[in-house]
Amino acid sequence: MAFCLFIHTSLPIYKIMTLENDKKNKFSFCILLANSYLCRLKGDNMACILHIETSTNICSVAVSEDGQCIYEHVERGEHGAGAESLGTMVDEAMSFTDSHAIPFDAVSVSSGPGSYTGLRIGVSMAKGICFGSDLKLIAVPTLELMCVPVLLGKTSLRIDEPGDALLCPMLDARRMEVYAALYDWSLKEVRPISADVVTADTYRKWLDERPVYFFGNGAGKCMDVINHPNAHYIDGVEPLAKWMQPLAEKRFLTEQFEDVAYFVPFYLKDFVAIKPKKLL
Repeated sequence: MAFCLFIHTSLPIYKIMTLENDKKNKFSFCILLANSYLCRLKGDNMACILHIETSTNICSVAVSEDGQCIYEHVERGEHGAGAESLGTMVDEAMSFTDSHAIPFDAVSVSSGPGSYTGLRIGVSMAKGICFGSDLKLIAVPTLELMCVPVLLGKTSLRIDEPGDALLCPMLDARRMEVYAALYDWSLKEVRPISADVVTADTYRKWLDERPVYFFGNGAGKCMDVINHPNAHYIDGVEPLAKWMQPLAEKRFLTEQFEDVAYFVPFYLKDFVAIKPKKLL
């Protein structure tokens, strides 16, 4: 038997999410989304936020208003090259909102970990817009936003009975190293973000106790090494700007803003310059 959670405010009634039976995973994340709407009981309009994601070779920009994604642009490149198009993409997003007379309230940016160059470009762009337009700056952890499509059932593998399973988003850090963290189904951090050189024992402590779902561009190469009956792989999960909306909206409503002057991305590891193969 299916049921839906509705929240009635001075705004229209919002269907937040369809819940099947009493599945804890969807309900927990539903509450995360619902908090944004409950904070608007005074009748204020919800925020219009520009989202910027450049942590990998995929560069994406999105605009959300009233809890909905109303604009998205995605570019793919090699080794972070997608971020080279960010300026044009942001201009197009701002032209879209200008043409619809929608003022921005904040800019959210993927804060890392990820590509050093990509993060630096994305954060610099976000800070420049915030400074020039007097907007609030919101930082969204990259690994958290990667969990959003999984929790919303927008992936190739739909998880109907998660129980006490954990989520493990992974970003490729070359060779057998990944940036990874472990979260439960309410996005509570179970194990902090770290740079893992993956072996059969890296996640055994959690895999021996419960199922763990691995996803992201660093997960595919690790599955043969992890090789555990409780390890499950979800293909096709990408860090995209549109998935930042519920997390950024929550931070906006709780006034969890960053200092525009001093904010820096979470690189996790120091930048190491590599000698180019071809000399100029």
